Amino acid sequence: MSRGGSQQATLAALAANIGIAVMKFVAFLFTGSSSMLAEGIHSVADSGNQGLLLLGRSRSKRGPTPAHPFGYGRERYFYAFLVSVVLFFGGGLFALYEGYEKISDPHPLESWPWAVGVLLGAIVMEGLSLRTAVRNANRLRKNRSWTRYIRDAKAPELPVVLLEDAAALTGLAFALIGVTLALITGNTVWDGVGSVAIGVLLIIVAVTLARETKSMIIGEAASPEIQRSIEDVLRDDDVIAGYTQLRTLHLGPEDLLVAARVTVAGHRESDAVAEALGETERRIRDRVPIASVVYLSPAPADQRERRQDDQDQVKRR
Repeated sequence: MSRGGSQQATLAALAANIGIAVMKFVAFLFTGSSSMLAEGIHSVADSGNQGLLLLGRSRSKRGPTPAHPFGYGRERYFYAFLVSVVLFFGGGLFALYEGYEKISDPHPLESWPWAVGVLLGAIVMEGLSLRTAVRNANRLRKNRSWTRYIRDAKAPELPVVLLEDAAALTGLAFALIGVTLALITGNTVWDGVGSVAIGVLLIIVAVTLARETKSMIIGEAASPEIQRSIEDVLRDDDVIAGYTQLRTLHLGPEDLLVAARVTVAGHRESDAVAEALGETERRIRDRVPIASVVYLSPAPADQRERRQDDQDQVKRR
């Protein structure tokens, strides 16, 4: 569900942004609006961002290689990080520059009905795109807040599209307010102020995206719920007398590495231990389907007993 939902939301956002970008640039040609140009560049950047997300999904599906034995799942995080860079430089800084130019050297708006009409049409299209993203995200969000969902999400596409669409709608509102105030007051400085507000908004969103994706690139553990499921399997297994050093690491949104040091109950031959732990690993994968790589390192119980006997003998000496 998460795979199909995130791809559907990304494609919907891509289609919306391409259409909106064309509308905004046409409106800019007729009006000379700084806010409209900033919004047009913003939509182009967003379209490129959706393309990057789709490219990341495609490249992450490559299988393991000798150079990358755990596959390319994290490539999705890399391309999501590139999205934040494009949004910062291609959207935020450009909008700030355009706003500064408009404030320092105001130009009159021309054919203002074009600007208002395009902005209203863009708001409708962005709203439809955001509705698609929200509908798909709600299937995964459950009772979590939106902030918690974005922070906890391991697949980057839906959070990126959600933040982009929300920023786009807010930016369109800023642009509409700027154009409207410029028309009412006759002072086109307001158009530049709208562009500056759009730039600040995009930079905030870009920094937020960069911070969240950086954490995934470095490597994050599984959610507490998934870790508890793994621990339940280990505790309920008759072969496992105890475990330590349980570690999890996301190799990608749907790929999880699980490693633990386990104490095997009773006295067993090495072949029997390997077979028993293989069955335990299978049960972990059944309980946690994304656990694609599971390593259980055995430490037989009699080893602890021998170590304790050696220590007792040393003390007696």
